Amino acid sequence: MQHVIKRDGTKVSFDSVKILNAITKANKTTTDEKMTPTDTLFLTEKISLEIDRLCLCNVEEIQDVVEKILIHYDYAETAKAYILYRSEHSKIRNSEDYLMEIYNKLTYASAKDSDIKRENANIDGDTAMGTMLKYGSEGAKFFIDNYILPKEISRAHLDGDIHIHDKDFYMLTATCCQIDLISLFKNGFSTGHGYLREPNSIESYSALACIAIQANQNEMHGGQSVPNFDHAMAEGVKKTFKQEYLKLFSRYLQIKVNLTDHDIIQLEQELKDLLADQITIKNLPKIEKKLVHFRFLSLNKDSILSAHHYAQKEALKTTNRRTFQAMEAFIHNLNTMNSRAGAQVPFSSINYGTDTSEEGRIVIRNLLLATKAGLGNGETPIFPVQIFKVKSGINFNLEDINYDLFKLSIETSALRLFPNFSFIDAPYNHVFYKANDYQTEVAYMGCRTRVLGNTHDPQRQTICGRGNLSFTSINLPRLGLKAKKNIQFFYQLLDEKINLVFDQLLHRLKIQSSKKVKNFPFLMGEGVWIDSQFLNKDDTIGEVLKHGTLALGFIGLAETLKALTGLHHAESEEVQQLGLAIVAHMRKRADDKAKETGLNFSLIATPAEGLSGRFVPIDRKIFGNIPGITDRDYYTNSFHVPVYYPIKSYEKIELEAPYHELTNGGHITYIELDGDVSQNLEAFETIIRHMHQKGIGYGAINHPLDHDPICGYVGIINDICPRCGRKEGESIPLEKLETLRQQYPNVPYYH
Repeated sequence: MQHVIKRDGTKVSFDSVKILNAITKANKTTTDEKMTPTDTLFLTEKISLEIDRLCLCNVEEIQDVVEKILIHYDYAETAKAYILYRSEHSKIRNSEDYLMEIYNKLTYASAKDSDIKRENANIDGDTAMGTMLKYGSEGAKFFIDNYILPKEISRAHLDGDIHIHDKDFYMLTATCCQIDLISLFKNGFSTGHGYLREPNSIESYSALACIAIQANQNEMHGGQSVPNFDHAMAEGVKKTFKQEYLKLFSRYLQIKVNLTDHDIIQLEQELKDLLADQITIKNLPKIEKKLVHFRFLSLNKDSILSAHHYAQKEALKTTNRRTFQAMEAFIHNLNTMNSRAGAQVPFSSINYGTDTSEEGRIVIRNLLLATKAGLGNGETPIFPVQIFKVKSGINFNLEDINYDLFKLSIETSALRLFPNFSFIDAPYNHVFYKANDYQTEVAYMGCRTRVLGNTHDPQRQTICGRGNLSFTSINLPRLGLKAKKNIQFFYQLLDEKINLVFDQLLHRLKIQSSKKVKNFPFLMGEGVWIDSQFLNKDDTIGEVLKHGTLALGFIGLAETLKALTGLHHAESEEVQQLGLAIVAHMRKRADDKAKETGLNFSLIATPAEGLSGRFVPIDRKIFGNIPGITDRDYYTNSFHVPVYYPIKSYEKIELEAPYHELTNGGHITYIELDGDVSQNLEAFETIIRHMHQKGIGYGAINHPLDHDPICGYVGIINDICPRCGRKEGESIPLEKLETLRQQYPNVPYYH
């Protein structure tokens, strides 16, 4: 035979040495069939003769002959190894073709026509940097699948048994972190491109908070969270108020009694010496008592006290105004600034609501007001994901000091979808709580992640400086379909997949642990991650990573129950109990693994993202179109009641609440409301209170929003805008626009 036709259609000369090498490689992997060089030459000759006899020139047919000859001469183990080798290379070839197909789509298709360009909501897939990011992502996945992952795990992911989240970052970093801005800002920090001094005003605190989130986002593949935003920003308000008070005090006297510039400098210094760090909003009465005895030059007591009264009043006004502007800038920045090669805005979240100091309250109030105002054209801001921490004794009851801020959070969420609400009083959250210690107040990251307990070090059950290392989800509906209503067999299949996921999470942790501090100059180099401040730049980070979580996730409990029983958990109390038993089983397996390893294995109610739609097409090819299971484009998010199922909000909360306690790695319950909820704040608050009562850990209320681009109204618009009275497509008279401008001065208008 002269030529062989390769898979790409090209012709090459037949080379028997390639067959000799393939047989030799396959035989080396066997244990009981060791060939001599004579044996391999003999087999190569027999194979070549058979190929000549059959006049074969196709690669696949030639490989079939190799397998046939090996088996014929009693080299079955070698034949099996050759078949596996052939299969593996076939998979790599196919995946290479698939990768090239993806690159072709990324290059030539627009984001609106290509799912792969739209799979991450905060990446613009049409931009140069967005496309480049996807090139790298898809190439990395190919490398991980074919060269890094153990074959069984790679196959399980590709076949749709499990889903390894953020697989493209498998060799690089961890998921997310809760950033303690208070410790980070103390004495300043570096982002790797210059040192930033400790901030001294609320504007600087706001700006550096954005920079910290952006810098951390560049070193991790998930979202970044500030768990104590109000406590951290309150420090900036304190400094701002002090500056304003001193400036206004001296300015008042300069005007009233005509002090010189030199006198003013001396006055401010003497005030600082007298009052030291006591210039806070809370201490204003104490300051007044001290100033009664303060003398400067020929100024009498009345002049001094008049200056004090003016300064405290105007300083409060100015500090409030500056804080609003700082919070407004914070929101605008996080919706416009770029990270990760300029291709995406930082996926950020902030937790707040429990700081009862006057400065903390100013932060919370102005953050909510800035959120209500929206972005430049009145748009609802997507980031940061805002989470209001609800706590009885702080903000939940009428007599609580921050109750007014809780009410304002409800008004804001009813208009802007954010904030969401977390509940410190939920028993599994409250068990960690210590009064006046924000480190023990549960915080959530983005769409659900929760990191609080610490099996690795029970003395460090805190929120700051910790996060999720990685998580992998199980395709529960497939197991339900395979079990064919045999519950015992279902649990057997489930345990097999849980074992596989545990092995994979540990495999990934081993890679992560080999990284060094210098690989994460901000996250580790600036001490953002817990205990990393004690490491040198060439130290590995494995020991400090043990404070993070390794999460087992799941998707489609509703469809799983449908496969096992014919009903989902909202349709039967008995089925609900089975659902709880399944999730409790997974939680127990995670707890047992945590005890065994001393690592923070946890169970997370997987955020669906693109995953819910990934599993269904694969399973439909295997099992067909099954009503209530594979007949939609997605599986239901984690333990949620299916969105298509009609259910009252109270009932949904009661059904889903028990799952929150079981999913210690993260959870959320969404309530969908129709109509303009900003017109029924009492109903909105009632739902939040029901979540609190039933033990929800983290909840959100979704509702429709319309926006009138001319008068700036945001809410429900039917046929006529409730604010300006115009119909779609109509203009508005200038006189009426001016009236609206006076009535709603904080809203941008367009004509």
